[in-house]
Amino acid sequence: MIFPIIERSLLTLWIGGLWVVGLVVAPTLFATLPDTATAGTVAGALFAIISRIGLMCAGLLLIVSWLQHSCQARRWQLLVIIIMMVLIVLGEYVLAPMIADLRATGQVASPRFGQLHGLASGAYLVNCVLGLVLLVIWKGPDQV
Repeated sequence: MIFPIIERSLLTLWIGGLWVVGLVVAPTLFATLPDTATAGTVAGALFAIISRIGLMCAGLLLIVSWLQHSCQARRWQLLVIIIMMVLIVLGEYVLAPMIADLRATGQVASPRFGQLHGLASGAYLVNCVLGLVLLVIWKGPDQV
């Protein structure tokens, strides 16, 4: 059946992307680019892309589970996916615009910027950890 292949591909793209962007690419940008504003702009764009990829993959995983009639048996897995989606929405559509507004007004050194950036970073890190949890607890339709 094709569903297990689709699920593993979506999980790989989403969780792998989370880890690569957040824990490899973004730190490398800040370590190698001389201008932190440019590094922040590029990192922000990459975080936005991986957020959209995450929402797409999460939505497709929920749909595939529904198509397999395995939602009840996968309730813990689906709960983790939903929590991760909520964190993505919070980070991308609540915190990121607030951070962008502060950047646009030159308030990157303000305590508020640091608080919002810390919240966004924390939500991203929690998503990375939940992604690992999801990989560990994921069961295919034949294992449910």
